[in-house]
Amino acid sequence: MKDPAMKKWLFLFLICLLASTIYATHQRSGEITYIHVSGLIYEFTVVTYTFAPSPADRPELEIKWGDATSSTIYRVNGPPGYNPAGIWVPHVGEIVGPNIRKNIYTGRHTYPGAATYTVSVEDPNRNAGIINIPNSVDVPFYIETIFTINPLIGINNSPQLLLPPIDVACVGFIFVHNTGAFDPDGDSLSFRLVTCKGLSGQPIPGYSLPEATNSIGINPATGEFIWDRPTMQGEFNLAILIEEWRYGIKIGSVTRDLQVIVGSCDNNPNAPIIAAPGEICIAAGDTLIFKVVATDNDGHVITLTGSGQPLLLTNSPATFLQPVDSAQRVTSTFRWATNCGHIKKGPYQMFFKAQDNGTPVKLIDVKTVNILVVGPAPKNLIATPIGNRFELTWNKSNCDNAIGYKIYRKTGHSSFTPGNCITGVPASSGFQLIKEVFSRVDTVYNDMGGAQGFIHGLEYCYLVTAIFPIGIEGYASNQACASPRRDVAVITNVSVLNTSNTEGSVYVAWSKPTELNLSQTPGPYKYIVRRSPASQTIFQVVDSLPSLNDTIFMNHHLNTTSGGYTYIIDLINDTPGNRFLIGSSHPASTMHLQISSNEDKLKLTWVVNVPWPNHRYHILRLNPVTMIFDSIGFSQTNSYTDNSVLYEVNYCYKILSIGSYPIGGFVSPILNLSQEKCATPSDFTPPCAPYLWVKTDCNLLENHLSWTNTNNYCPYSTDTHKYYIWFRKNQSDDFMVLDSTLNAIDTSYVHRMMLSLSGCYAITAFDTRNNMSEFSNQVCVASDACPQYSLPNVFTPNGDSYNDLWIPFPHSGVEKINLKVFTRWGKIVFETIDPQVNWDGRNMNTNQECADGVYFYICDVFEAAIEGVRRRTINGSIHILR
Repeated sequence: MKDPAMKKWLFLFLICLLASTIYATHQRSGEITYIHVSGLIYEFTVVTYTFAPSPADRPELEIKWGDATSSTIYRVNGPPGYNPAGIWVPHVGEIVGPNIRKNIYTGRHTYPGAATYTVSVEDPNRNAGIINIPNSVDVPFYIETIFTINPLIGINNSPQLLLPPIDVACVGFIFVHNTGAFDPDGDSLSFRLVTCKGLSGQPIPGYSLPEATNSIGINPATGEFIWDRPTMQGEFNLAILIEEWRYGIKIGSVTRDLQVIVGSCDNNPNAPIIAAPGEICIAAGDTLIFKVVATDNDGHVITLTGSGQPLLLTNSPATFLQPVDSAQRVTSTFRWATNCGHIKKGPYQMFFKAQDNGTPVKLIDVKTVNILVVGPAPKNLIATPIGNRFELTWNKSNCDNAIGYKIYRKTGHSSFTPGNCITGVPASSGFQLIKEVFSRVDTVYNDMGGAQGFIHGLEYCYLVTAIFPIGIEGYASNQACASPRRDVAVITNVSVLNTSNTEGSVYVAWSKPTELNLSQTPGPYKYIVRRSPASQTIFQVVDSLPSLNDTIFMNHHLNTTSGGYTYIIDLINDTPGNRFLIGSSHPASTMHLQISSNEDKLKLTWVVNVPWPNHRYHILRLNPVTMIFDSIGFSQTNSYTDNSVLYEVNYCYKILSIGSYPIGGFVSPILNLSQEKCATPSDFTPPCAPYLWVKTDCNLLENHLSWTNTNNYCPYSTDTHKYYIWFRKNQSDDFMVLDSTLNAIDTSYVHRMMLSLSGCYAITAFDTRNNMSEFSNQVCVASDACPQYSLPNVFTPNGDSYNDLWIPFPHSGVEKINLKVFTRWGKIVFETIDPQVNWDGRNMNTNQECADGVYFYICDVFEAAIEGVRRRTINGSIHILR
């Protein structure tokens, strides 16, 4: 051992051993969060959990800021002392469990400008033995956070994670983990599982989710991770991506690398259990108090703690006495005196944790309580009718951070009651937003009713909510309802009494005003009746009535057949020397009935334009025996179909409407009639289209057509009585009627051809009223449906009456040919355009018999095809034998 060389080798061996020990098993889990400091300065916090005995302790880490720069940041938690490597450090971290060390590092960085940055930390080694990361001791540990600097979205802080990224579970029992994430800016958060990352931020090769008896996953809205019954013991790592959203735009994310230590548990894995409310909504300014109770059926000592943003607020924070512990049952009370500064868009989250002292694993239960602090409802909303408007008044919001109000209106009273967690006014309530006021102190609004104005006799109801920054809306106010002052005539009847082209009549009636301001309109009074065809907007004066009690007008000599009429009643202050219009009624029109005929039914529709709501309509049909209009049905809409009619029978109808004004003081029910309208049922519905098949007989030159009988399957027409057969020779031609059948059961046809079988077919069906169906499917027969034109290669022109002529094999569809026959030296001995050829073997130039032997031919064949005449060239040889 005294040999200097041996000492040197021993020294090197110890150095290598120390180095391998230093870089051995280490990182378990962690995450990076940040807060905005000022300007472009941000402070980052890196939290890691490590294998406590490892000499590879990290009193400092390198952090990459995402702008091509990096820095060393230092651990800030724990007392000074010696770390596992025997090195004195200012902070040794905190031992938080068996072989588990918690490390917190902080650092500030000034960014160059607006951009999206990825901040990351990479450490050479994870701890050994992570089951779902192959060879984990040699896999780098990598965590990252992405954030955006953008003046348009404003200042941003990352989600803060209150519950640690290391947890314990039991084999065979459901495991639940929550990050305890909250966003200090009130941004929305979403959660999903991603792949753990390693070297240079790349997904770890071979990484997989742990096995589960049933399922493993995360709730994207609440962030609750559920592992439904782990199947084996060991350490497992998962990555949870927490994404941050503002105005529907993703503005950043934090990735938590979570380690779950799964053991075999002897104590009851369902204990402890926390009892606490899940969802709570509270109006700002109220105090929230609730108890949190944890129990353990095994009798273990339970330690109850709580964490969450409400406890961290500088402005009136919540209180929760902790930690508290007791055997079998433990209780603590959550108190929070909320104020307007606590209002935000999303809920605050409180995370309550109960941990028992069982062995070998201390089991926990985590309960998440969502607390939504809502802007208080405006108080004392009042709606007052003044002339043709409503004046709304309410108390100023108690919250100084309110930026204005939203005003909602509905015709008629609503049963909507603002629920405990219903903010704003949902569309399902029937209210519509009519105005936004952007001033906290502006608490008076005059509603003029828009272009239509307000209808006398109806009730209008209002709700008001306070609005806060970034679109937050508080609870709705009390419902305030009112009706316009009855200081004008209110029409109640526009009923057709007689239907005629020239002698029709209409009954018009109205309710007189009952709330006149006699100091402003002392009278006497009179009414002016104005009328317009319903399709127009130009009104003409048709009469005047001199007394306030004259509330009926009979309008005669009208054409009530072709259209309806609209009426307006003007109220005039007729004081001598002070004559003026007090106001006008809302227009009201007579109902006008239309009828359409469709096979065995008549469809009735009618136009209604009146200021009061009609609740139902009775359909009256003339009884031809009694000549009285009987009620045959009713409808709550503006249409009705009469199915009890016969063809070619004339039916006459009119409609009786039944309605009323919602408020009292008017005639009820309000009854009005339409004009009479007659119609005769006629069949305009064609049969269904048939379906066609075609078969070809090449020997007989016939196409055999067959099709379906539409009476057997058409759901809306069963009176087919004949069919038309349509044909076109070429696809470019129009279909022409080829023939027809005279019976619905006659569903076949044979088309005999003279030359070519090619062409296209279709079928249409006709009913007894000559309604034609759509065309059937088109079926085309191609020119190659039968054997194509071809010539034999030998014939014997020896005069024995057998094979004396050279003729083609049987064929169809050939219009002409251009055939030339050559000797072997290229001399033409025969040519023809006749498709039948009929060559007797003589030289057409000399009329002498051609010598026996082989001749050659070329033939252009012109065939009829569905795309037109098509030329095809064939060639070959012909052997003459005698």
